[in-house]
Amino acid sequence: MTHSASRGAPVEVLEAVRDALAREAGELSPHRVAEVLQRQGRPVGAEVVRAVHEDLQRSAFGLGPLAALVADPRVTDILVNGAGPVWIDRGHGVESSPVVLTSESEVRRLAQRLASLGGRRLDDATPWCDVRLPDGTRFHAVLAPVSRPGTAISLRVPRARGFTLDDLVDAGTLTAPGARLLRDVVAGRLAFLVSGGTGSGKTTLLATMLAMVPSHERIVLVEDSAELRPAHPQVVGLEARPASAEGTGAVDLRTLVRQALRMRPDRLVLGEVRGVEVVDLLAAMNTGHEGGCGTLHANSATQVLARIEALAGPAGLGRHAVASQVSAAVDVVLHVTRGPDGRRRLAQVAVPLLTEAGLEARWALEFDADGRMREGPAADVLARRLRGAA
Repeated sequence: MTHSASRGAPVEVLEAVRDALAREAGELSPHRVAEVLQRQGRPVGAEVVRAVHEDLQRSAFGLGPLAALVADPRVTDILVNGAGPVWIDRGHGVESSPVVLTSESEVRRLAQRLASLGGRRLDDATPWCDVRLPDGTRFHAVLAPVSRPGTAISLRVPRARGFTLDDLVDAGTLTAPGARLLRDVVAGRLAFLVSGGTGSGKTTLLATMLAMVPSHERIVLVEDSAELRPAHPQVVGLEARPASAEGTGAVDLRTLVRQALRMRPDRLVLGEVRGVEVVDLLAAMNTGHEGGCGTLHANSATQVLARIEALAGPAGLGRHAVASQVSAAVDVVLHVTRGPDGRRRLAQVAVPLLTEAGLEARWALEFDADGRMREGPAADVLARRLRGAA
């Protein structure tokens, strides 16, 4: 009989228990392992349960064949496109790694195991999952055949240590003038949004700025999936929760924004604005909660306002109301991009303005790929807002 190398638990027992647990949402615990063993008619002695639980926990928390990639401090993203090589991002674009997954069944088992670790179910009835793992890694998967050419897995790996402004300057994300601007925005308690595309560094920039908030101020984070880890002594995080397999227990972002307002935040932060919760964020920023901020998907700083209008529409907020709210609530938009070489950088700064023609986002500063700064039509407006907050 073949045994696992670690604790002596038979491989076929581990696989049978692992497959059963992968079909059921819940925490990986000795009690659940014992229940599965009992249902399968296997021995449930304390030593057997402990051996199986420890082996499963070791493989689950170690992410199996992906463990070495997660442990690499340079890796920010791990991507699996079915069987074959595993792809990674170390800050210079996607590249192939030495890890190879040999079969679709191996990829599917890995995806189901990680989903179960996060307390979620992943099977043909629910073929996708988005959840934060216990170590903070954000896990997303879509099972084949919904995903082609096979089961797709995406992992966003959190850094053990956050970036500082100096780190971002050294990495080329910020120029020295750009870093000074961000310091002034935080110190002046200006309300701001960080915009950009997927993987452009919005969360990294926001977390870096939050780390500069004075230590006596209380930060309340609201996130769909907890990714922000600012180096700050007073941080409280609220995380949304999807419905269970029975369709109950969901907690949405809009509810959490309202709860956050009752928690005496000095800085209210919405990790990613993606729906009608933008209405509550704008309302909060218009009722004395200075320094509020969040991130938003947009192709440019000047398109942020159109994006907000689209998100607020389903909540019944008309275009004129959105314009009034945004112009009063948001002081600055910081737009980040990711170049063909994979380098992320602050590319544009804009300010929302309410004009006779309606709400506009006028650009104030631009930073090109070589670090040169160019002032735009709204540079004076930005300067006045920074002086007024000083």
